[in-house]
Amino acid sequence: QVQLVESGGGLVQAGGSQRLSCVVSGRTLYSMAWFRQAPGKEREFVAAISGPGSLTSYAEYVKGRFTISRDNAKNTMLLQMNSLKPEDTAVYYCAASTAIGMLTSRLRANYWGQGTQVTVSS
Repeated sequence: QVQLVESGGGLVQAGGSQRLSCVVSGRTLYSMAWFRQAPGKEREFVAAISGPGSLTSYAEYVKGRFTISRDNAKNTMLLQMNSLKPEDTAVYYCAASTAIGMLTSRLRANYWGQGTQVTVSS
């Protein structure tokens, strides 16, 4: 059974940085990703990374500001968020897929974490 546990959320001022972590228990060679959901909005894609960690994909609205990475030896995926904006405020979810290909759609995720709140104040 795969379990995903996020941490690292909290309150940060606009322009600041924050790093989210997702610890994975169980198998580690999954395509993984971060999604986020703001109040009243659908859950949206943020960034994805391939199983070995050699390929990444980003949503346009975070490209150049966020960096996704993973350390399979530590069963951990990270999201480094820089130059944060108030519109980045959301609950951030870690997700994993057993399918081949980058996990860029929430419909393809097989496993989800419980989410961690990120609030960016202006």
